[in-house]
Amino acid sequence: MSDIVNGLGRATAYGGLGLVLLVLGIVLVDVLTPGKLGRQIWEQRNRNAAMVLSSALLGIGGIVFTSIWTTYEDFGKGLVSTAAFGLLGLVMMAVAFLVVDLITPGRLGATLVETEPHPAVWVTASCNLAVSAIISASIA
Repeated sequence: MSDIVNGLGRATAYGGLGLVLLVLGIVLVDVLTPGKLGRQIWEQRNRNAAMVLSSALLGIGGIVFTSIWTTYEDFGKGLVSTAAFGLLGLVMMAVAFLVVDLITPGRLGATLVETEPHPAVWVTASCNLAVSAIISASIA
C-alpha cells in the first residue's frame, strides 16, 4: 500500500511540475506573438495561433515525458532534472523562433496569428517539435 501512496505522491509532484512548464509554454508563445493568445484562439478561433501553441505544448510535454521516463532513482534529482530540461526546451524553442524570425521576411509573430492559413505556421510548429525531439534525445 505504501508503494501506491509513494507513487501517487511522485505522480502529483511530476504532474504539478509538468503543468507549470506547460503554463510557461503558453506564456512564451503569448509573449512571442502579438495580441492576447487566449482571445485569438478561443474567441476568434484562430487556427494558426492554435497550431503554434499546440506544437509548443506537445513539445514541452514530450520533454517532460522523456525526462520522467528516464528519471534518476533519486526522486529529488529526477524533479530537478525534469525542471531543468523543461526550461531548456522552452529557452531553445524561443531561440529557434527568433532565428526563424530573423531569417524569414516580415514579423514571424504577426504572421503566425493572421486569420488566413499561412505555411509559416507549419514551419514554426515543426521547429517546436524538432527542438523538443533534440532535447528529449539528449536526456536519454
